[in-house]
Amino acid sequence: MNEFLLLILAYLIGSIPTAVWVSNRYFGFDIREYGSGNAGATNTYRVLGPKWGTTVLLIDMLKGMAAVQLAWLLPEYVDSDWRMDNLQTCLGLASVLGHIFPIWAEFKGGKGVATLFGMILGISPWTAVSCVGIFLLVLYLTRFVSLSSILASIAFPIFILVVFNVENPVYRVFAISVALLVLLTHQKNIGRLLRGDETKLPIFKNRDRRKADKQLPSGD
Repeated sequence: MNEFLLLILAYLIGSIPTAVWVSNRYFGFDIREYGSGNAGATNTYRVLGPKWGTTVLLIDMLKGMAAVQLAWLLPEYVDSDWRMDNLQTCLGLASVLGHIFPIWAEFKGGKGVATLFGMILGISPWTAVSCVGIFLLVLYLTRFVSLSSILASIAFPIFILVVFNVENPVYRVFAISVALLVLLTHQKNIGRLLRGDETKLPIFKNRDRRKADKQLPSGD
């Protein structure tokens, strides 16, 4: 029963629709009616700018981190690393589901990547940092947030199964499930990437401008 109550609480934490509340409170509209229609940090960045996009990103990450910490409220799990990992994984997934299907926002939320990352950061910090490295590298090279998220999620089970060789079978299955979940929630982005219609994040413009200038003919 205690575990069930914690799962419900983790879901409710994940259901906090940060982007929706920010857009409604400070701008008077629903973020889901603009841009990609997604209630996540990336769409907030595009529509409201980097300040609010970063704010939403950090809060959504904290939701995942807070959810996994709920496991410490049950002392009987503290003495077993495997049991603790399994409970934290379930709590983290509940928060991610809450973010994707928030009860506070008509069950229409974001894609769960930021909350998922916060969850992983709370359970396995080094794995999370490694995935962030992949994400930032791809983002720097391409400026596609979706592609960065997809490749980082695919790298996650590789880090768990191969690099860090985590033995917990539940966490190994979870890592594979994460990659599949991100692929599932990014189907439209994958389609736009294949068609060349995906929107790039407006960062690193100076870098791209310098590259373009170097490619221009001198006119001599």
